[in-house]
Amino acid sequence: MDFGFSEEQELLRKTARDFLEEHASSKAVRAVMEGPEDHSPGLWRRAAELGWTGLALPELYGGAGLSMVELAIVLEELGRCLAPIPFLPTSIASRAILHAGSEAQRQRWLPGIASGGRRATFAITEEKGSDAPRDLRLRAVHTRGGFELEGAKLFVPDAAAADLLVVVARTGGEGERGLALFAVPRETPGLRIAPMRSMDLLRPLYQVEFERAAVPAEALLGGLADAGPVLRHVLDAALVMISAEMLGGAQKCLDDSVRYAKERVQFGKPIGVNQAIKHKCADMLFEVESARSITYYAAWAADQAPGEASLAAAMAKAYLCDAYRRVAGENIQIHGGVGFTWDYDCHLYFKRAKSDEVWLGDGAFHRERVADLLEV
Repeated sequence: MDFGFSEEQELLRKTARDFLEEHASSKAVRAVMEGPEDHSPGLWRRAAELGWTGLALPELYGGAGLSMVELAIVLEELGRCLAPIPFLPTSIASRAILHAGSEAQRQRWLPGIASGGRRATFAITEEKGSDAPRDLRLRAVHTRGGFELEGAKLFVPDAAAADLLVVVARTGGEGERGLALFAVPRETPGLRIAPMRSMDLLRPLYQVEFERAAVPAEALLGGLADAGPVLRHVLDAALVMISAEMLGGAQKCLDDSVRYAKERVQFGKPIGVNQAIKHKCADMLFEVESARSITYYAAWAADQAPGEASLAAAMAKAYLCDAYRRVAGENIQIHGGVGFTWDYDCHLYFKRAKSDEVWLGDGAFHRERVADLLEV
């Protein structure tokens, strides 16, 4: 196994970083955060023109046919600059359609996503704030024409910008039994989207209510009324994607801390000469490099080692949850008093670290899952 990146992958990283430094600078990101739009349509359009929106989708559906590793590279760079576009939710939703949908459903939805003409999101969390199967209660009731969805989803990222929602609903049973995936267009009658207060202003969250929202039988992805194994695959892939974004943010916090430690002069010398600062930066470097190893191993396993994918994804999310939070916190501490001010970006990364931490399970949740998978 080659643990290094190929020349093509390094070129993809460089291209992504150069592009985002030009079009998603701190000033541009803050303009979106403080403006009327919840994302940047211009940045989304340019990302689509680069082929990012179809990066990991097969060529048959208009994508580039690349692997999860290449997608993780782009997600890392997007997380590095907190790019205000619904790329991550759309990537998770497209993965769900690719692996759960029928050929007709893939042909219907994926080309639009690959071209950037259609944005999507993934709706799973409900009232208890948990993604555990036992806590999912949104009902999908059989009707003569298909299904009626009844209930609500909470903390749905970028739902207002989405043209399509991939929704986890219960067709019957308890626990993992009877869970299914539905592709629900935003304009579906009975579907209402309301904003929720979010700590992370660059990732708006929404409540999505379904009041007898009628969807045709073709909305049921793959025709599977009991899609537990497919859902697990989708969630494992989502954990890898979230971890890659968190890695990019953690790396940026480390880079900003090192730069500030060299530039900030106190008592006639840079603060970076002090052992307390050196130790913090060394610990941050250890956290980031360890996070990089497990994240890209999980990305590789997602495509190349299905038997290891669930364990690797859980390990990556468990580690990144704690690592990103700690590194983002140390970034604030190294910056000192100005690290707490609005004018510096430290707080933006700390907020993203917290919002990503709880998305699809925090570190404690996934450490328990790792133990279960290892049968400890």
